[in-house]
Amino acid sequence: MSNDWYRGHIDGVQECMIGYSDSGKDAGRLAAAWALYETQEKLVAVAKEYGVRLVLFHGRGGTVGRGGGPTHMAIRSQPSGTINAGPGGLSRGPGGRAGRGCAVLEAALDPPPAPRSDWRDLMSLLATESCDMYRSVVYRTPEFYDYFMQSTAASELGRLNIGSRPSSRKQGGIETLRAIPWIFAWTQQRLHLPVWLGIGEALDAAISKGYEPVLQDMYANWPFFTSTLDLVEMVLAKADARLSAFYERTLVEPRLTPLGDRLRSLLAKTQRNILIVVRKSVLLEGNTPSQMSTPNLDEKIRLRSPYVAPLNVLQALSLQGLRKFREKGDAAVAAS
Repeated sequence: MSNDWYRGHIDGVQECMIGYSDSGKDAGRLAAAWALYETQEKLVAVAKEYGVRLVLFHGRGGTVGRGGGPTHMAIRSQPSGTINAGPGGLSRGPGGRAGRGCAVLEAALDPPPAPRSDWRDLMSLLATESCDMYRSVVYRTPEFYDYFMQSTAASELGRLNIGSRPSSRKQGGIETLRAIPWIFAWTQQRLHLPVWLGIGEALDAAISKGYEPVLQDMYANWPFFTSTLDLVEMVLAKADARLSAFYERTLVEPRLTPLGDRLRSLLAKTQRNILIVVRKSVLLEGNTPSQMSTPNLDEKIRLRSPYVAPLNVLQALSLQGLRKFREKGDAAVAAS
């Protein structure tokens, strides 16, 4: 921005994209959300310093793991000063929806207060703890990639003739996999791991250090933290450890099952710690602002589960049969 030619070239308007999908895949959702929050604040400060109008394009996907969620709360939870009520002030990616005008106007006229310094300090601690846990499981656990590929439909999804891009950028491990199949595979397997992994451990560490009242205060009074935990809570309510274990029993080598047990234990810990912070006895108890777009969501999940669960069972059995068929074909080719 210190370059006069560049400021003239952009005609005083700088557009920046805020990317949610790959940042969440790299660091986990909580750490990515906080990093993007702080980045937006820094971008606003730079734009003000140089007298440039900043336009933020929010590249959100449709799922929570890729930055999705109710539009109103997504806008209200942005840092103060990042919402421009003018045309193009806030754009959305593939998860964009109509009807965001009121939320933009509300955020512009009544911006959320800046988070307190102790909230920031604790949020930074949570982000660090959650990122470390997430990366230790996803990128530093040797058997994780094999477990992921065996327990989900990730390899089969890559064979489907859908989407505009291949499922991976190149041959390799988790690093090369694109965010959409990464989220889609875990969603179908019903563990929803990318959305919550690391959060339970981070909250556990903060609670053990006596920060439970501060966490509850943050949840009650900071729209960013409220929205983040509400969306995680919603996904946790959709997760099903029993179905995830069925995929494992049907598809995964016995040597990998201890990892599955660990992941389901982490899921249970995350559910317990979320309930402590949001002060509920069960997930989705009552309607919070972030969940108001789907009233009685807990009841709707219960009503649809008897219809969705058989589809999960059928998929796991179909994947088992398909993989055995391919193994026989490969063996026949090798023997010929």
